[in-house]
Formats: sequence, C-alpha cells, structure tokens
Amino acid sequence: MFNKTRMVTVAALLALSLSACSSGNGNSTNSTKGTNEPAPKATTEAVVEGTKEAPKVKLNYWTEDRHDLTYIQEVVQRFNETNTENIEVELKGLSENYNQSVDIAFSSKQAPDIIRTTPSNFIPFVKKGYLEPLDGYMNDAMKTKFQGALIDKSNMMNGQIFSLPNYGYSSRLIYNVDLFNKAGITSPPKTLNEMVEVAKKLTEAGKDIGAYGFAINFKGADNSFEKAPRSIAELSGIGGYGYDFKTGKYDFSGFADIMKAFKQMKDDGSMLPGVEALDIDPLRAQFAEGKIGMYLSISAEPGVYQSQFPTEVNWSAALPPTISGDIAGVAGYWKTGPWLSISSQTKNKKEAWTFLEYMYSDEVLRTYYEDGYGLSLLPAIVAQSKDPKIPGIEGFLPTQYDGLWPISPKVTVEGTDFPNLFIKYAISGGDLDKMITDVNTRYNAALDKARASGDVTTEAMPDFNAKSMQGMLVK
Repeated sequence: MFNKTRMVTVAALLALSLSACSSGNGNSTNSTKGTNEPAPKATTEAVVEGTKEAPKVKLNYWTEDRHDLTYIQEVVQRFNETNTENIEVELKGLSENYNQSVDIAFSSKQAPDIIRTTPSNFIPFVKKGYLEPLDGYMNDAMKTKFQGALIDKSNMMNGQIFSLPNYGYSSRLIYNVDLFNKAGITSPPKTLNEMVEVAKKLTEAGKDIGAYGFAINFKGADNSFEKAPRSIAELSGIGGYGYDFKTGKYDFSGFADIMKAFKQMKDDGSMLPGVEALDIDPLRAQFAEGKIGMYLSISAEPGVYQSQFPTEVNWSAALPPTISGDIAGVAGYWKTGPWLSISSQTKNKKEAWTFLEYMYSDEVLRTYYEDGYGLSLLPAIVAQSKDPKIPGIEGFLPTQYDGLWPISPKVTVEGTDFPNLFIKYAISGGDLDKMITDVNTRYNAALDKARASGDVTTEAMPDFNAKSMQGMLVK
C-alpha cells in the first residue's frame, strides 16, 4: 500500500471552468461508433525547437463521487509524481448536474478525457457515442482479471467493453443487537414470517424506550425499494426489479408475499411511526439512538455510524431474509458495474489508457477495498486484501450468496411505477391480486413498445438459473 499524500486544495479543482478543464477538444477517429483500433502513439515529443524536455500530456478526469474523493485525489497525485510517460491528470469533482455537465462538454467538444460512468448513465453515454471501447487496449491478463465481473449493459454494449468494474455495495439486514437481547431473540430472521414476528417482539420489548421493531425510508420510493424488497426478492431467486429473465417478461407476482409482510408489520404497529415520510438519514439517526430494531440497507452503513451518526448501540448485519428461508439466488450488489471510461473525444487515448491501467491496478483496487470505500467485485482483489478497516463491516463482506444479477431492461411505464405501488399497498392496502395484474400489464406493454423501437434489446434467457450466480464474488 502506498503512503497517502494530500492534494493542494480541493477548492482549486472544483473552481476550474468547463473550458479550462478539457484537453479533448476534437472528435477522434477511434470513436465508439468504430472498431477497436490499436492505441495511438504517445504525443510526448517536444514541440518547441531546441527544447529537450517534452511537454506534459494533460488529461482531465471528471467524477461525481464524493465518498472516495480524498482517496482518488491521493491516487491521482501519486500517478502524476511517479508515471514515466510525462502524463499529468487533473481531477474535477462535480457534485451536482454531473450527467448534464458531461452532455454540455461533449456538445461543445470540450469533453474530459476520463469519465466516471455509473449504472444510471452507462447506457445513455454509450448510445450517445461518448465512450471509447476498451477491448483493443486490454491484454489477455487484464481480460482474465475482469472477465467474471463484466455485465452486459453495465460494462459492455454490443459485445464491446466500455468500462471496467471496481466496487459495489452488498445488501444486508441491519439489526440492533441490544434490543434483540432485550427481547430474548438470539439471531436475525431468515424468513419473511420470522421478520414479521421478530419486529412485533422487538416493538413490545422496546416500549419503555420508544423503540420499534422495523423501519423503512418510504419517502424515497426507488431508494427504499432497492434496499429492502429488491434484496429479499433477489436472495429468494426472483428478479429484483420484477423482470423474469427466463421468460423475458415482467412478472411482479413473486413480490406478493413480500408486500404482505411489509403491510403486516405496518398493521401490527411494528414500524416506526412516520415511515411514509421517512428519509434514509433520519432513519439512520433514529437507529443510532436505539429507536429501531432492524432495517434493510447496504454496506455504506458502517461508515455512516463511524462518522455521520456515531452510536453506542451494539449493532450487526446479516443476509436479508428470504420468502421461505430457501436461498435460491444471490443478494445483488447495489450501484455496481461501470467505474471509469475513456472519452471518445480525447486526443490522448494511449495516455488515457495508461492512467486507466494504473487506476485498475491491484495496488489501487486493493487499497480502495481495504480502506472501506466499496466492496470489490473482483475475487482476486478480495483474496489478496485485508478486511476493510471500518468497524461493523464484517457482516457486509462478500459471501457465496452475494452476486451480480443481469441488468433488467429500463422502460417508461404509464401510471404508478412498482416501487410507489409497493409503498401504497404497504401503507394503505388494497386488492393485491388486481394491483399485480395491472402492473404486469402496464410494464409488459412498455417493454413491448421499447423492444419495437429498439430501445430495449434484452431477450428471454430460458436457461437462466439464479442459483448459478452463487459464489461468484468469493474464491
């Protein structure tokens, strides 16, 4: 592990204007719409007659990430100080309107050379021709290193690799060990029925301190859905977004028991009052105060309780419960897939690839994992690394039941989407069979429309088996 240093100032980086922070100001012949050509030669020859020292090749690197910015600044500085190819990388962190800023930069031919790609912007960026295919730059060893973690429509499109993976967040049930002990409960629930019963017992045991058995941040529909019912469904072998990979159709019927369980906890009075308007940080604050027995979230929580909401509560984490207790799939990693990409507009593709090789080196990825910025998706990195240094991370480390699901198609559905429908039922009830029939009809109509237009190319996978994904993140 290298010694950490500090960048001069973060403010200086963030103050750079759009025009000043781009070196790629023209279209390249090796664009995403073309084939993978050999990387061009480095442009490090001196341009001033009589000068022996070559000018720096300057690359601009944009990211929207905040949680790891200090570490990435240190990594970039070390690269600048140690690389032998006369390359200088300038990092810019954009906290707001990142995708819009990238769009503006490309339209004005002032795009950054290195781009942080995410699960939400990967497909749009590829379709707009922003990203350079990486296949032609990768040697056999590097292809082998990342092979098991590459996901179609997350790292790859149309058979080409546009971004390599690094990390993700595991999904877990976080629980208050002190309240469990007070209620006489020795282990976290493994089934939905157990979760409902445990929530009721925790609420009864916590009456004297105003604690409740369960909480969920219903204010954010997508966020609460992905952290809670999605993880239960996926570990149970059901596509977490309602898409059935075997049939190539949407089918939310597998969520019926999950929806009933959440409604039952609400009806029992086992949920923290006010979950309808509860956001994730207020939920965490209540948990830190000992007012919540359990909730479902991701491996960012140890860092939250170390710095943002320090707590004296004795807490732990376990795999989410499943519908019946049978683990028929894997708990899918959250916000995972792409990480860094090369701009199709950069004039310095060889140098950009040299920087990407450095960023994806074992040393950088190992330290990223060990310092707790995210759980590595690469078994080889996990195997050679020490456990992350954050207290409480033990329960979130990769197991054979964590994995990477294929990407569900993205469709624009008319009417209420499923996450909001889930919340509506949990709070107010209704005719569940009718709700599921209706949402299936609307989502499949949207899917048919997207396929007809060519926006979605995902087809049925008759041989798909969710259990086959078990063990993919550990050796």
